[in-house]
Amino acid sequence: MLFSEEIKRRRTFGIISHPDAGKTTLTEKLLLFGGAIQEAGAVKNNKIKKGATSDFMEIERQRGISVATSVLAFIYKDKKINILDTPGHKDFAEDTFRTLTAVDSVIVVIDVAKGVEEQTEKLVEVCRMRQIPMIVFINKLDREGKDAFDLLDEVEQKLGLSVVPLSFPIGMGYDFKGIYNIWGKKLNLFSDKSKQKVSEGIVFKDLMSTDLNLAIGDKAAKTLREELELVREVYPEFDREAYLNGNLQPVFFGSALNNFGVKELLECFIEIAPSPRPKQADTRLVKPEEALMTGFVFKIHANMDPKHRDRLAFVKIVSGIFKRNTNYLNVKLDKVMKFSSPNAFFAEKKELVEESFPGDIVGLHDTGNFKIGDTLTEGEALQFKGIPNFSPEHFRYVNNADPMKSKQLAKGLDQLMDEGVAQLFTLELNGRKVIGTVGALQYEVIQYRLEHEYGAICTYEMLNVHKACWVQPEDAKNAEFKEFKRIKNRYLAKDKHNQLVFLADSAFSVQMTQEKYPTVKLHFTSEFE
Repeated sequence: MLFSEEIKRRRTFGIISHPDAGKTTLTEKLLLFGGAIQEAGAVKNNKIKKGATSDFMEIERQRGISVATSVLAFIYKDKKINILDTPGHKDFAEDTFRTLTAVDSVIVVIDVAKGVEEQTEKLVEVCRMRQIPMIVFINKLDREGKDAFDLLDEVEQKLGLSVVPLSFPIGMGYDFKGIYNIWGKKLNLFSDKSKQKVSEGIVFKDLMSTDLNLAIGDKAAKTLREELELVREVYPEFDREAYLNGNLQPVFFGSALNNFGVKELLECFIEIAPSPRPKQADTRLVKPEEALMTGFVFKIHANMDPKHRDRLAFVKIVSGIFKRNTNYLNVKLDKVMKFSSPNAFFAEKKELVEESFPGDIVGLHDTGNFKIGDTLTEGEALQFKGIPNFSPEHFRYVNNADPMKSKQLAKGLDQLMDEGVAQLFTLELNGRKVIGTVGALQYEVIQYRLEHEYGAICTYEMLNVHKACWVQPEDAKNAEFKEFKRIKNRYLAKDKHNQLVFLADSAFSVQMTQEKYPTVKLHFTSEFE
C-alpha cells in the first residue's frame, strides 16, 4: 500500500468524559465491533469477573477507575483505528491533557442522567483551545435520564459547542426502544425482551411509511416523526469541514453497555474523522506526508508487565515511517538511538512492529533515556511543542518508611515521576523531597505502586504550598535575582529537570514576589518561551 494511503486510513482519537460516564465500556464495545476482543470484561457479569480490557494496572481493577491512559488499536473496514482511553477522574487530568496532544480527534462521552459534568467541561475546553474535532456520544439511554433536546441544549450552553444530532433515541429508560440513525437513515431496535440484542437495522427511505408504525407502534412513530422534524428545523445540516475545524460537533445517542448506537458511531466516525494532522514544532509545521520520520513522547509507563520490570515510552508518529532497528535522534539529549523491539498495543497485549506510520502509537522500551515531550527525528533538530508540566495543586513531603529500601524508593520515585504521574521537587535548603500532584488520589496510587512494583514503603507529611512557580530570571547574575534567592531560600526547590521552582505558600506571596522582583518571571507551567 502507498505511504499516502497508509496515512489516509488511520484514525487516532481519544475518548474523554467525567468518571463513570461509561467511557471504558464504550472503548470495549468499539474493540468488540472491531473484532479485537471476543467478550467485554467491563460488563459487570459474574461469569467474566475481569476488569475492563483497557484497565491493566492492579489498582485500576481494585478502584474501578482508569488512572492511566491506555493505547488500543484495531482494524475496522480497512481503517486502522488507534484509541487512547484516558482517565476521567480529575486527579489524573494531567495525563489526559498530555494525551490530547497526541490525538487527531476526540469522542466526548456524556451520561444521559447526569448531563454535562465539571470534568467534561475542563477537558472540552482544552479540545476547543486546540481546535480538536469532537463527536459527542450521549450514553446510558437504557436508564431514565434527561430529555434528548434538553441534553442537546445543555451541551451547547455548558460546553460552548455547536451540535448536530446524527442519531436520535426512541424513548428512554424503561420505554427505550432503539435509535434512529439520521446519518445512515436506519432504525435499530432491541430484538428481544431482555434488551440485550440489537436488530441489524431496518432501512427507511420514507419515515412517513406505515412500516415505521408496524416496527415501533403508532405512538412512538408519531413522536419520532415530530422530533426528527424539530431536529431538521432547529439544527444545522452536518458539514464535515466545519466539524474538522472544530466548529460543529455531531451527536450520537446510545447505550454502550447494550451495544446500542455504538456501531452507528463507529461507521460514521471512520468516514468523517480526520486522518493524521500536521503538528507544530518550535521551528516549523510538520506534515504527516513528509518523508523523514518525526515523533514525540507523550507518555511513559513503568512496569507495564511487573514480572519484567519493563518501562515503555509511548511515541506518537507525526511524519514519515518509523522503522525497527533504524537510527533516530533524540533531539533533547542529542543522542542517536536504535530500537530493536518497538511495540504496537492492544491494552496489555503488545506485539512487535516492523514499521509504523503517521498517527500510530509506538511503545519503545526505555532504560531511562526518555522524558515526556522528547522528540525523535531522522536528524533534524526540532522540538514539538505543547507538552508542559502544570503547576500541581497538592504538595506533600515524602518520607522513606524503611531505611533498608532507600535505593528502591529513589528508583521508584525517579521512574514514576518520569511517567508524569506527579512531580518531584527537591528543596534547596535541606534536600527534602516534595511530591506535587494535580489531585489527592495520586498519592494513594504512588504509595501503592512504590510498594507493589518497587518494594519501597513511603509515608507523607502535609506541606502548606499554594502553587509551584517555575522561575525565569532576566539575568541570573544580577543583584535582584541574588536577593530573591537569598530571601526566598526556604521556599526554593529544583524540579526533576533541575529547573528552579518557587513553592509559594499563598496567592498573596506570588503577587508580592512579582511586584518586589520584577525581573524574576514566575510561570505556572514548566514550558515557557
